[in-house]
Amino acid sequence: MNGLAIDLRGVGKKYKFFSLDRIHLQVPEGQIMGLIGPNGAGKSTTIRILMGLVHQDCGEAIVLGRRMPEEQIPAKWDIGFASEDMRLYDAMTVAWHLQFIASMYPGWDRAYAQLLLKRFGLQAEQVVRGLSHGQRVKAMLLLVLARKPKLLVLDEPTTGLDPVARHEVLRELTAVMKDEGRTILFSSHNTQDVEQISDTITFIDRGRIIDSMDKEMYLDRWRRLRLEVPSGERLPALPGIIGVRQEGRLAILTANAFEPGLANEYESRGARVQAIETMTLEEIFVANVERSRVDCGEEVEA
Repeated sequence: MNGLAIDLRGVGKKYKFFSLDRIHLQVPEGQIMGLIGPNGAGKSTTIRILMGLVHQDCGEAIVLGRRMPEEQIPAKWDIGFASEDMRLYDAMTVAWHLQFIASMYPGWDRAYAQLLLKRFGLQAEQVVRGLSHGQRVKAMLLLVLARKPKLLVLDEPTTGLDPVARHEVLRELTAVMKDEGRTILFSSHNTQDVEQISDTITFIDRGRIIDSMDKEMYLDRWRRLRLEVPSGERLPALPGIIGVRQEGRLAILTANAFEPGLANEYESRGARVQAIETMTLEEIFVANVERSRVDCGEEVEA
């Protein structure tokens, strides 16, 4: 292996009303990458390609050192995949599912499976038909996690979960990473979930990767500046500023490469800095999407 659990190079896929636009995506071994995008952005298509479920039209998809989809069978022994579209057998018990998966995977960890049953508040003899949505999601994740795969690929795993169930799932995913050899690709449109557990964040919108960076770098580099501007003056977008919204004497600037010198530069032009604010990952994501769409010639509402 080359140190990359996932290596997508120029991967594209064209459908009638959607195209994945020759994306590049690399996930180093031992990291958690959050893949954030609106519904319909291309998250699931990307995941289906790297899982070998969809054949890309162009580019290379290498997962755990194996080319997809040609080598998907040997690759999948070491991949744990969970999606909101996956279903359990309604008429069977949780115990039956445990035994079924254990019979196929030699690496099945029975002790860990029993521990997860307790942590997730599940009963082995429960019939799937009687489980709540949150219990079904936790049962599905249990079946994936107890295999101890090298790579976890999770497509919107927390969709529809109540706050307590979400916390339990995210806590367990964080615990999985105590083994630094494991890697997680976590797809979601919920920035709060991704922010809690991810090392690296990748933003995708309308089939294009629009930004990818270490999570702490995002939070450190992005700032919102609130300025009071002399009457009649218009503020320019200096290097590091990607957005200027000005109404009368009040201006709000968005910086994606903030340095204290930026504020000093605007003050030297007569503006008064009222506040310099940190931004949440959700705010950073929205600003990235808006900038990307403007760069593509689309109009974005203020």
